[in-house]
Amino acid sequence: MASTPVLSPSSAAAVTHQSLPSSSNSVFPVFSSKPISKSLRPFTRLHVSSPTNKSAAATPSTPKKPAGETVYFDGGAHYGDLLANLLLGFTLLWLPLTLAAVSRAFYLRYRFTNLRVTVISGLTGQDRSDFSYNVIKDVQVVPRFIGEWGDVVITLKDGTKVDLRSVPKFREIAKYCLAMAEKPVVLKESGPKGF
Repeated sequence: MASTPVLSPSSAAAVTHQSLPSSSNSVFPVFSSKPISKSLRPFTRLHVSSPTNKSAAATPSTPKKPAGETVYFDGGAHYGDLLANLLLGFTLLWLPLTLAAVSRAFYLRYRFTNLRVTVISGLTGQDRSDFSYNVIKDVQVVPRFIGEWGDVVITLKDGTKVDLRSVPKFREIAKYCLAMAEKPVVLKESGPKGF
């Protein structure tokens, strides 16, 4: 059996692994203290020095990014909106509103995170709208039914109005949007409206 040599820490970095020929019965690898190179180029060592300006190394020049995106709310339209519209859908007059409530229940999702607001819609979820909180100018809420669910109307700085219909916990979500947009948290709310 071959014995493995004891290496000093300075020569351990230059040691490479070499396998035994297939005819040998030993299961231990053979170490050589000389590196084996397939090319004829000489080995060079790089010496990295620390920066001379220690204050520049301590403070990074790029601003610190948030650790990650945390989800505050992720869900679809309120189930009460679907249920109320299905009950009223038996009348022929209410049928178009029932179909709109069914499509909202199955094909619409709202996601509020610490970085942005996302509205996902469409049959396959391909239609997606994202905007950050710093483009929000105003947030209004419109309660529906008896205040169980409601609409959130977000006005952006360019004048665009984003209407989020049948949002559960709409008051808390509107306050969260105002807080993330660093606006005063005062909701503009009108009285309860229809379904």
